[in-house]
Amino acid sequence: MAAARLRSLPARALCRRCLGPLSLQRGYRGDSPGDSGTDLLEIPLPPWQERPHEPLPTKRARLLYESRKRGMLENCILLSLFAKENLNRMSEQQLNLYDRLINEPSNDWDIYYWATEAKPTPAEFESEVMAMLRDFAKNKKKEQRLRQPDLEYLFEPLH
Repeated sequence: MAAARLRSLPARALCRRCLGPLSLQRGYRGDSPGDSGTDLLEIPLPPWQERPHEPLPTKRARLLYESRKRGMLENCILLSLFAKENLNRMSEQQLNLYDRLINEPSNDWDIYYWATEAKPTPAEFESEVMAMLRDFAKNKKKEQRLRQPDLEYLFEPLH
């Protein structure tokens, strides 16, 4: 319904400054820090929905996939390596927090900036999983992290 209403609007109505009282709950801004913001489009995204009845093996597999297939290479590398190291030992509650963290924000740069502490994490995303991701991003072991992990580790026996 919201998408049909949006399609019916003239193109100029989608401009951020023209939206006035109409505000979208979740959308991709596509802006950059030095941008004037006069020609930005708000692209509506479907709202994130928790999946409370999803079986844990399915949730882990989905989160692994979603950690690898991001909108930017930096997060593909960071989140896929984090997922490799942590998903199999996360509790159901931690998996739910991670799911929300990587899927509710509409801009992948936000997740990257929070993980690298370039920007403070908003209170609604601050959690033990966010703390784990921040700690992982510090790369205390000084590992070379230039690419996503190969998937062969999925077929190795668990220790």
